[in-house]
Amino acid sequence: MRTTHIYKPQNILAFKKQLLLWAQQFNEVVWLDSNSYNQAYSSFDAVLAVDASTSIQTNYKEAFNKLKAYQTEVNDWIFGYLTYDLKNGIENLVSNNFDGLRFPDLYFFQPKKLFLFKDETVEIKYLHFLKHEVKEDLKAINFFEDKTPLNTTKPVKIKLRIHKDAYFEKVSKMLEHIKHGSIYEANFCQEFYAENTTINPLETYCKLNAISGPPFATFVKFHNKYVMSASPERYIKKEDSTVISQPIKGTAKRSKNKHEDYVLKSNLSNDEKERSENIMIVDLVRNDLSKTAIKGSVQVKELCKIYTFEQVHQMISTVTSQVETSTHPVDIIKTTFPMGSMTGAPKISAMKIIETLEDTKRGIYSGAIGYFTPNNDFDFNVVIRSILYNATKKYVSYSVGSAITSKSDPLKEYEECLVKAKAMREVLEG
Repeated sequence: MRTTHIYKPQNILAFKKQLLLWAQQFNEVVWLDSNSYNQAYSSFDAVLAVDASTSIQTNYKEAFNKLKAYQTEVNDWIFGYLTYDLKNGIENLVSNNFDGLRFPDLYFFQPKKLFLFKDETVEIKYLHFLKHEVKEDLKAINFFEDKTPLNTTKPVKIKLRIHKDAYFEKVSKMLEHIKHGSIYEANFCQEFYAENTTINPLETYCKLNAISGPPFATFVKFHNKYVMSASPERYIKKEDSTVISQPIKGTAKRSKNKHEDYVLKSNLSNDEKERSENIMIVDLVRNDLSKTAIKGSVQVKELCKIYTFEQVHQMISTVTSQVETSTHPVDIIKTTFPMGSMTGAPKISAMKIIETLEDTKRGIYSGAIGYFTPNNDFDFNVVIRSILYNATKKYVSYSVGSAITSKSDPLKEYEECLVKAKAMREVLEG
C-alpha cells in the first residue's frame, strides 16, 4: 500500500538537482526526465524511483514469462530495463559477440520511494509509509550537501571496436544481403569503448543531459552498473487502452547558423532514402502492434515528422493501437520487442544478419528502460545515445548505428554514426 504526499518546491529545477544527488545513496535508482520537452503523449515531466523493496533479474530464458509473473504478483509500480538480447527468448536467436559490460538481461524493481513530477508539483508515493519519513526526506533533499569534488572524471581515451575500413567492409556485406533479397533494411551498430577507466556516473549524466536535453533522458544505477542516456526516442507506451510507438529513422546534424539549420531540416524531410527507411519501420511497427490490437485499430498518427533536438534533427513517426483491458501489458511488449527501429525488416532475418556482422553484444544498448504502473500502463524509451558503465570492471561503452538500405552509401552511414556519437564523445573525452 502506498501513501501519497503532494509537494510544491519553491524552485522545481533546484529540487530536481538536489533530489538526484540525494538518490545516489541507494543501490537502485531510475531517473527519467523529459527536460520540459513538449510531448503530446507525456504523463510526467520527470520520475525518480529508488530503493528496492522487491526485484527481479534474469537472463533471456523465459524472461518475459518471469516478468509477467512478477508484474502481476507485485501489482505496483515497477521500474527497470529490457536488454536487446531478450530477443533470444522470443525467437531462435543467439548473442555470442563480445560483452564488456555484463549487465543482466532483465532487471526490474519495486521502489520504496517514488517521486512523480508534473508541472510545478511533485507527487511523492512511499511504500510501507513510516510517520514523518517524507518530511525528514524532504528536509534532507533540500539541504543535501554533495561532498563529491566536481570534475572528478578525467578525459577518457575512446577506442573503436570496428575501424573505418572494417566498417565499410561490413556495410558492403549488409548491402549484399539486401541485394539478394534476404532483408530490406537492417540497423547496423558499432561500439566505442574504454577499458580500465573510472568515471563519475552522475557527473557524466549531467554533462550529457546538458548537451543534449532530450525528451527521454535517463539515469540508471543498479549497484555497480550505470546507464547515462540522452535518448530522443520512445519505444512504446500504454495509457488506458491506447498503445503508442514512436520509431525514429532519419537523422541530420544541427547548425548554429539558422538558415543552414533550416536547410538541413528541410533536406531531411525531403530525403527519399530517409523517408523510405522510416516508412519500412512504420510498416513493421504496425504489424507488431496488430498482434495485440483490437482489429482495425492500428493507425499512423504522424508519418515522417521532423523533430528538432539540441544535437540533431530526427524523423519520427507515431503509430497507435487500441487493446482490450484483458490484454496483459507484458504481452504487448513481448510481441513488439525488440523495437523495429533497432532491428530492421524483416525483423528476424535482420537480427540474424546483425549478429554475424556486429562485433559486440548489444546488451542494454538498443533495449528499453521504463516502468509499469499499478493499473497496467507503461512507458519505455529506446536505449540510444547512451553511455554505459560497469564500475567493477572499469568498462565504459557507447554504441551508435544507422539503418542500411539498398540506397545506403557506406561513407554517409559512417558519418551519420559520428554525428550520433558526438555528444557522448564530447562528454567522455572532455
